[in-house]
Amino acid sequence: MKSARLVTSVAVSLVAFSLSARAEEPLKIGVLTDMAGPYSDVTGKGSVAAAEMAAEDAGAVFGQKAVIISADHQNKADVGSAIARRWIERENVDAIADLVTSSVALAVQSLANQLDRVTLISGGASSDLTGSACVPTSVSWTYDSYSISTGLTKRVATSGAKSWFFITPDYAFGTALQRDASAALQRAGGEVVGSVRPPMGASDMSSFLLTAQSKRPNVIAFASAGDDLILSIRQAHEFGLPEPNQSLVSLFGSVYMVHALGLKSAQGTLISEAFYWDLDEQTRSFSRRFFDRVHTMPSQIHAGTYSAVLNYIRAVQKAGSRNAKTVVATLRDMHIEDMFARNAVLRADGRLVHDMYLFKVKTPEESKAPWDYYKLEAVIPGQEAFRPLGEGGCPLVVH
Repeated sequence: MKSARLVTSVAVSLVAFSLSARAEEPLKIGVLTDMAGPYSDVTGKGSVAAAEMAAEDAGAVFGQKAVIISADHQNKADVGSAIARRWIERENVDAIADLVTSSVALAVQSLANQLDRVTLISGGASSDLTGSACVPTSVSWTYDSYSISTGLTKRVATSGAKSWFFITPDYAFGTALQRDASAALQRAGGEVVGSVRPPMGASDMSSFLLTAQSKRPNVIAFASAGDDLILSIRQAHEFGLPEPNQSLVSLFGSVYMVHALGLKSAQGTLISEAFYWDLDEQTRSFSRRFFDRVHTMPSQIHAGTYSAVLNYIRAVQKAGSRNAKTVVATLRDMHIEDMFARNAVLRADGRLVHDMYLFKVKTPEESKAPWDYYKLEAVIPGQEAFRPLGEGGCPLVVH
């Protein structure tokens, strides 16, 4: 017992010493992202630019502007963890943002919590981040596998599209998307009529698409992302899909996917997102500023990174502290409403609950300008879009 008290005392003393040593330093935020891989367009340099914009807009904290640094985790959990440890232990980074790729996000979230640092997750999509793996020093800001699949599936299925076929690459993220979408489909009275598991990075989807076509489903759903998703939808159109009275659904689509495909190939695809640059004047104002820096429109991850970093800095200003648990607790008590977060609530499990949107990709004739890609089909209220608080298994949630 005496030994346990000594260990606890030493740990508390080390944290206090660390905070004291950093008292005169600027707040430092690291953007840990994919700079050159399959997700670099929707994250990468755009997430760095978004974080820099947030630091500028938030103003001084501890008498100085927050400093933004960045690194490429290469979509590898061990690489991401090594960078995060170096940042925290040697470079005094206070918070780590973006964290696209769920395996990286889960590893860094756990490490940062042990070292009393905040994680601002806008890219990692696993719902486990706010479920069984939740910690008191992390927030998941933009979306998760539940929110991008469940609301969309429910809306499409209740409109009459009851039979679904899934094309799901053989990796954890795709599996989670199909799992959550299938559960929502069954609740809406639909059924899964088949699924296939192409390997990640497959160059030929013909056999998988032929299998889907043979089942004549109402919906062919792609539970993939990045280059896998672009290839799948491009080849689907080459096969004459969708057929009459059939829809293509992308469970993780983006304006960058549409931009890469072109409207001729992407038209009619249904997509759920947390943000669209042309939603209203607030989103357009932010997006014009972003475009001036990056020369593309922002993705939902870029917008989520901006919002997460901005509100984190405001929470530090309000708390007057760098302590990770203190800052996240302050963030939960704040009113969060900005160009990204609409009707937002930060829950005890670290999940930011906010409105999501169901979009349909325009035809070439409907598009009137560059990046004019989406028609808004429905606003999905946050309480409907995100998993109920008591169902995730987060140990921080008191029942």
